[in-house]
Amino acid sequence: MSNDYALSQRLDFMQLDAAGRVALASLKPTLEREIGGAMDTFYTRVEAFPEVRRFFTNQDMLSSARRRQEQHWGIIGSADYGDAYVRGVRAIGQAHARLGLEPRWYIGGYALITEHLIKATVRDLWPKARLGGKDAAATARAGSALAALMKAVLLDMDFAISIYIETLEDERRKQEAVRQEAEEEQNRLVTLLGEALERLAAGDLVARLSGEVAPQFAKLKDDYNAAVDALQDTLRAVNQTATTIRSGTDEIALASDDLSRRTEQQAASLEETAAAMEELTATVKKASEGAERASELVGTAKNEAEHSGAVMQEAVSAMNEIAKSSQQISQIIGVIDEIAFQTNLLALNAGVEAARAGDAGKGFAVVASEVRALAQRSAEAAKEIKGLISTSSGQVNEGVRLVGDTGEALRRIVDRVGEINGLVSEISASSREQSISLAEVNGAVTQMDQVTQQNAAMVEQSTAATHTLNGETGELIRLVQRFIVGDAGQPEVLAARDRLHSLAG
Repeated sequence: MSNDYALSQRLDFMQLDAAGRVALASLKPTLEREIGGAMDTFYTRVEAFPEVRRFFTNQDMLSSARRRQEQHWGIIGSADYGDAYVRGVRAIGQAHARLGLEPRWYIGGYALITEHLIKATVRDLWPKARLGGKDAAATARAGSALAALMKAVLLDMDFAISIYIETLEDERRKQEAVRQEAEEEQNRLVTLLGEALERLAAGDLVARLSGEVAPQFAKLKDDYNAAVDALQDTLRAVNQTATTIRSGTDEIALASDDLSRRTEQQAASLEETAAAMEELTATVKKASEGAERASELVGTAKNEAEHSGAVMQEAVSAMNEIAKSSQQISQIIGVIDEIAFQTNLLALNAGVEAARAGDAGKGFAVVASEVRALAQRSAEAAKEIKGLISTSSGQVNEGVRLVGDTGEALRRIVDRVGEINGLVSEISASSREQSISLAEVNGAVTQMDQVTQQNAAMVEQSTAATHTLNGETGELIRLVQRFIVGDAGQPEVLAARDRLHSLAG
């Protein structure tokens, strides 16, 4: 028999002795037969109450719990309170504590199961033939068996509930121990963090959280160290940047002074440039007006040249007509020359015939002779006229050629005059645009002069601001050097570290 959890003491107090266990064991057949029905009654109620049903997440869990309970009741029916019984009760109590099943539901379930088993036991031990006190021994045995059953049930409940309470208490003690350990770790971390913050407040950015801390505080330690690393890097960079800015502001101050002087010189130069631009603008404007006048004159010359070209074209046409007329006259003279030739031939024939006629033809011969003489003079005159006409025709052709050349020259002159007119027009337009552009440039130069004067004033203000910034940068360097960032060669840093070490000692 196991002595776990003062089991022997419980059995003695309840007087569940050997005789009682024998009486309990006599009920084993009844328990084995009826435990299934008792479980049906109990789990029917479990299904009806959501407050209890929620402890069983699925049907398999419900079936497993019922199977373990039936096995436990088998151990109770055997009245063997050994290690198996203790393990069963411990498992029940611990499971109830783990699930959070309150004792009221456990006791209520035992009431349902016990009710079913008592009724079955009464039916088995008190048959009708023995009622009315006719068998006192049987009645005594029945009473002993029922008493043993009740003691076994109450013992099981007491034991399971005690395990339940003990498990909860153990869990509470464990949680308390964990809480105390966490509190100690937290206090230790707070102490470490306080020391680190004290050194940080003194300007020491080299100090870190170096002690061992609980795993749940490891991230806090790493985050603090990372934050101080970042702050150290930042202040080191600020110190370097401030030094660089100090150097830069010195250079800017010198450059600003030089810029101020050069700006004043530029302002004076711009004033002279503005005056020169005004004179140049007037000159270009006058040249633009002259170009416009030249463009007008060239246009007039172009129109006159075009008109002369047209007249020359008419002269060329007239000369061509004269050449055609000379050719026609030459043809007519040829006809006259042919007529004179034929007339001379006829006069010759007439003279021959008059000679043959003798005296009778003398008068006709004289006439024929005169006609022949006239025909010869006509032929000579026609020949002279033809020569003159031929000479005149050559001269006319030469005149036509010369007039044509003159017309071509005039056409080229008209083309050149047109090109000149275009160039003069472009020059006029360019001069006009230059005049406008120069007027705009003149205005821009004037505005630049004003802006340069303003810039000179702003440069003076910038120079003053640069000197102020230089002083502020020096103050920033002084403030940053109060922190210990791990750099060598900083007297202020080393002095602050010595002060901190003396305070810690």
